[in-house]
Amino acid sequence: MSEVDESPGRHEFRTVASRDAYQGRVLALRVDEVVMPGGRTGAREIVEHPGAVAVVALDAQQRVALIHQYRHPLGRRLWELPAGLLDVPGEDPVSAARRELAEETGLAASSWSVLVDVASSPGFSDEVVRVFLATGLSEVERDVHHGSEEADLVLDWAPLEDAVRRALSGEIVNASAVAGLLAARAVRAGAAPARPEDAPWPDRPHRWADRQRG
Repeated sequence: MSEVDESPGRHEFRTVASRDAYQGRVLALRVDEVVMPGGRTGAREIVEHPGAVAVVALDAQQRVALIHQYRHPLGRRLWELPAGLLDVPGEDPVSAARRELAEETGLAASSWSVLVDVASSPGFSDEVVRVFLATGLSEVERDVHHGSEEADLVLDWAPLEDAVRRALSGEIVNASAVAGLLAARAVRAGAAPARPEDAPWPDRPHRWADRQRG
């Protein structure tokens, strides 16, 4: 019998058991038993998330659309990018981004590309956010969702450079906003190209969608 290679970086973290602990409206919690190096198993709690999209919407003056929205887990309003869950069955990410941009800001865009994918908390959640760059902006009718935090949402515009400074100073702390703003600045500076709007997304969450399909 050949020996299993247990040198660092070679171990296979197999799941040998799994159970559901909770299922809610926008997330689920499962507990996996995972084989650790040396043969023992360890319990790992995973928050399943539908995934999300966010949008760096830049106008012709290189200003970015920012929203000020209440976030109950932190107990305060945060400056963020327009964003939302991938919770519509069959909807592709860029279509979800178009929908969220219109709903939260009353804007549409003629040009779309992918800036960055953000695994927000990979130690305990499969949530990954795809951040798009949207340009060629125009106004559309906004459908306000009354009875939710979005009814209290405030839209503001900031020069991209100023928004980046606010992220680096700690004023903007939302993970996808920080990553998206820095990525947009890098792309605008020519450090790297943006990806096509339909670029492959191997880490897009799927377990939550699988649950909804039964």
